[in-house]
Amino acid sequence: MNHEIVCVFKLVLDSCNFQTFEKLIAQIVNATDKELGTLTYLYSVNDEKNSVHIIERYKENSLLSHIDTTFSPFAEEFLSLVSITELTVYGHPNQEEKSRLDKFGAQYLTPFNGFSK
Repeated sequence: MNHEIVCVFKLVLDSCNFQTFEKLIAQIVNATDKELGTLTYLYSVNDEKNSVHIIERYKENSLLSHIDTTFSPFAEEFLSLVSITELTVYGHPNQEEKSRLDKFGAQYLTPFNGFSK
């Protein structure tokens, strides 16, 4: 088994705020792209522009750096534009990572078979 952590966020937003949200996400993605431990950071939106999913994939021990260093400056504006309706976390996050993710109602699923390339 690999030691990655994958987070899948489901968000809702008012479609009239999508353009503002999209500009903010461009900044966050640009900053996140510089992180060595972030392997995937992908936003997807429905046609109505009111439902967004984020797929995040991190090397072991890289999630906290993303939260504390990269995402932190954008967090207030981000959370003012969206509501997090679901967060599923795959992998083996440590207690500190869990304490941060619990704030978003995280559900944890532990891999027991399979692979990631």
